[in-house]
Amino acid sequence: MLKVTIRDTQNPAIVKFEFPDFITKSESFEFKNIDETAPSPLAKQLFYLPFVKTVYISGNFIAIEKYSIVEWHEVKELLAEQIESFVDKGGKIINIDENKSKKVPVTVYAETTPNPSVLKFVASRLLTKTSVEFKNIDETAASPLAKELFKFPFVKEVFLDENYISITKYDINEWQEITQEVRTFIKNYIEEGKQIIDETQIVKTANHEKQQEEYFNNLDVTSQQIINILDEYVKPAVASDGGNIIFESYDETEKRVKVILQGACSGCPSSTFTLKNGIENMLKEMLHDQNIKVEAVNG
Repeated sequence: MLKVTIRDTQNPAIVKFEFPDFITKSESFEFKNIDETAPSPLAKQLFYLPFVKTVYISGNFIAIEKYSIVEWHEVKELLAEQIESFVDKGGKIINIDENKSKKVPVTVYAETTPNPSVLKFVASRLLTKTSVEFKNIDETAASPLAKELFKFPFVKEVFLDENYISITKYDINEWQEITQEVRTFIKNYIEEGKQIIDETQIVKTANHEKQQEEYFNNLDVTSQQIINILDEYVKPAVASDGGNIIFESYDETEKRVKVILQGACSGCPSSTFTLKNGIENMLKEMLHDQNIKVEAVNG
């Protein structure tokens, strides 16, 4: 019997329902209404629920965006059961043959970040369920898209998370010279249904392990509190700037918190100010400890 796993996302309106195996390997789909669901009997079924706004199908998951008429805690367990029941009864998730040559329109736009070397390219669909950073082309086994981006001579680093790609450039070009070229490349790549990332091939580095539930459960209470504060109050703001922050460690004796900065936050000129005047002050206030210090380690 099928069992899907419910995963919250940084977007409070979207929840992912993960399958134990891939449900689509080379294509991704986004459905905004029931009229678009000919390729997916399951998506059509989901749109009969009045709170379903958008359905995304990619890799090994279905992500659903809801209207605000309900809260996720009221419906996500029921929704998971309906998905499981539909598939167990032989219902099709995707009619692959009907869509082999069909492009899925995608919007991609560029956003500036506090880091002048980094530009954030935002897509109108989910790209990955696991944030991952690539420092060079040799690290891109899990992401064919990242590998292709590194073939541009000005690309220094690539960071993928949710629905965006943050690209760090070398100084050989200015962004106004290359933004349109990169945006068009990403848009065409996604619309052609090429694989963006293979979640099963992501190297389980220490950074990834530190984001797992088992790691969290083995930490001391203060470290757990710090992670919860970072996840709730800091990560959404950092993500909006095209970056990511990961808890590294907490030293009880020195009252020292170490965090890893990724994407646009890595090497950002304003990151030190943000850490000291934003995150550090927040932790001092919320943990009632004025001795706490925060240090950054670039991802």
